[in-house]
Amino acid sequence: MRSRHVDSSDTPWLVVGLGNPGPGYAATRHNVGQMVLAELAARGGMKFKTHKTNSTVAEGRILPGGPRFILAKPNTFMNVSGGPVSQLMRFYSLEPSRLIVVHDELDIPFDTMKLKFGGGHGGHNGVRDVIAALGTGDFTRVRVGVGRPPGQQGAADHVLREFGSAERKVLPNVIADAADAVEQIATDGLTAAQLRFHTSA
Repeated sequence: MRSRHVDSSDTPWLVVGLGNPGPGYAATRHNVGQMVLAELAARGGMKFKTHKTNSTVAEGRILPGGPRFILAKPNTFMNVSGGPVSQLMRFYSLEPSRLIVVHDELDIPFDTMKLKFGGGHGGHNGVRDVIAALGTGDFTRVRVGVGRPPGQQGAADHVLREFGSAERKVLPNVIADAADAVEQIATDGLTAAQLRFHTSA
């Protein structure tokens, strides 16, 4: 049994899943971060509700006595995600160190992920806008790989398309692993989560 870090402050973790609003985008690669939030909410029996920060928010614990989570999906399009995130941070009086952003990542192969704290946006427009709005990149990112597009297909078209049939068979495991990573970051810290979830890809 692995040890579990107890956060005596009980300060919640704000977990933001990036994506685009509306049912037309819900199943696309760009919205994988919001798929991960749906998994986390289901685990904790949390219900998403409209919030004054132009977001949809669910609050609660996944495990009894475990960390408190605020799960948030901005109601804006991906490239203007920063406004809702900064409003959420102010509303809940949180520091960037308590923010975990879950998003798709072209530069990581499908069915793998990378976890990191800080750094730049890596060309991801949603992360770029969050950094601009917060004035810092010092937050944790769960980067869920969607891979580069095949052939001559453009990156924008790739992320706005739904996962292929072969990918959809594996997708539930990808989402579950990313949700597990979020939980472990909150309970055991980023380093422990990296040791478990980073792959050689």
